[in-house]
Formats: sequence, structure tokens, C-alpha cells
Amino acid sequence: MDNILQIPAHFIEQNTHFPSLIDALRTAFSEQDTLVPMRHHHDFPNPDVQEDSTLLLMPAWKPGKYAGVKIATVSPKNGQFNLPAIQGVYIYLDALKGGILALLEAKSLTAKRTAAASALASYYLSKENSSSLLMIGTGALASNLILAHASVRPLKTVYVWGRNYAKAVALCEQLKDASFQIKPIKTIEEKIAAVDIISTATLSKTPLVFGKHLQPGQHVDLVGAYKVDMREADDETVTKSEVYVDTFQGGLKESGDIVIPLKSGVLKQTDIKADLFELTSQKKKGRLHEKEITMFKSVGHALEDLAAASYYYSLLRTQRKV
Repeated sequence: MDNILQIPAHFIEQNTHFPSLIDALRTAFSEQDTLVPMRHHHDFPNPDVQEDSTLLLMPAWKPGKYAGVKIATVSPKNGQFNLPAIQGVYIYLDALKGGILALLEAKSLTAKRTAAASALASYYLSKENSSSLLMIGTGALASNLILAHASVRPLKTVYVWGRNYAKAVALCEQLKDASFQIKPIKTIEEKIAAVDIISTATLSKTPLVFGKHLQPGQHVDLVGAYKVDMREADDETVTKSEVYVDTFQGGLKESGDIVIPLKSGVLKQTDIKADLFELTSQKKKGRLHEKEITMFKSVGHALEDLAAASYYYSLLRTQRKV
């Protein structure tokens, strides 16, 4: 236990180079040699706040090399305690011998790999000249999604909307020195029809993105709404879009953005064009023309955690010359 590396949040925050992290995820998805069972997803009640929390267990193995498991909790009401909704730890293992190599702070790890996965999808699905983005949501994921998207597309203008306008202002202040202009807005409708990319990261149970506002050529990146009773986009968004998911394994079962349209018949499984395994291995193509509307639904995948953990573990070992 004495040789276990500790990889805290500040190391992850200070040492993330999104193009490199995105490439690490692209390699992991395209090689398809990581074994990933369905994640454990357990809701448990919290009567004091009248909202369930969720315990997530997400294992993955690269046989003979590395393995890992993320243990995380999602507590939507944590804002009243001035705590993040997502907390946890990632245990990084030697798959051959079984020893623990490192413990990584899971909140930052999750935010970085989730943003990198969305940017990876955007590389295949958004227009190459996309220059504007609307960020819906102001939580920990928001800044990472903005920066990750900016690493694959030439963003010039970013708009931020949140239920709390002051938080949108604060996020814009946080990113004021970025290479793009960033502005808070008070209503989604102000800019949703005018941007190239729409990214959402909320815990909304009702749609925030409405298909009636969407314009030809846009890309919709849905990252929040991690339960089957949550939605960030309405049925018209689904019917107007070419739909993609991070993985069929989780995407078809875990989020209301896909599950609800499937159950109602608005969406058929065969309508979903591809997942990241197929896009990165070039078995399927992404955007086919400029006027296509594309929609990507991310629910997260343990492969992303393992790839990101390997990325940060290698960085730390290199810095320490281990």
C-alpha cells in the first residue's frame, strides 16, 4: 500500500491537455480491446433532502495490462451543502498482478473524460468550421465541455445559460482569458438557433432543448440527464436529428433522452446511426453533409475512465521519473 500513487484533483486540473486526452479516448475506443461490463447503478433514498442519490460502480479491464473501477455517488441536492453533485474515487490496478497502482480523485477525472468524449464525438459530428457554442448548464462539467469543444473546433463565441444567472456570469468570468469570447445569456431561446454547437450538462427532468428551435447544420451534445426519468431534449429534437450515442451498451438503457423516445416509438434502435466504437474505428461515418442536424447522447462509459486514468497515471510517473 505504501507505493500507491495519489493523483488528486489539482494534479488532474493542472495537467489536462484536451487534445492529448481526446486522442487517448480515441485510441481506447478504436482498439476495442478493453472489457467493460455493464455498470452497477443503485439508487438509494435520502429522506432529509427528499431526493434519491445514486451509487455508481464502473469497472473495466485491459487484460494483462491495466484495470480499474470507479466508485462514485451522485447527489443532486448537494448544492445546499456547498458540495459537488458527483463525488468519488477511481482505483487504478495492475491487471496482471492485481495490485493497486493509484487512487485518483473521481470528480475531476469524470469531468475531464466526459468532456473529452463529447469533443471526440464532435470531431466526427459537428461541422469542421463550427465557430459558436451554447453551453446549457453551469456545473463542474460546463467549463470542461467548453474547453474540450474548443480544442477540436475553432470556436470564436460561447454563450452560457444556467437556471442561476449569477452562476452563468461566474463561469464566463472564469473563462474570460480563453481564446474565444464568452457571454452569459438569460434565456436559451436568445441564441439556440444561432449557434453551431449546443452542449447540455444538467440534471433536468424536463426538456431544455426543443427541436422547433434547431437549424440545419447544428450539432446537439447531450451530457446530463443520466437517469431514465430525465430529459434535456424533446421528441422533435430526436426526430429532426441523426442520433448517435457514446455506447449502445449504456445509451439504450440509462438516459431518458434515448429511453423515453424508444419506449414511445418516436425512436427505433435502428435509427441510431453509430456509437463511438464505430466512429473511431471508421466502421460508420459521422456527419455526411453540412445541413444535417446531429445529436450525440453521452451517458459515460467505464472505458473512458480507464483510458483517462492511464493518461494521468503516465503523466505523473513521467513527471516523477518513476
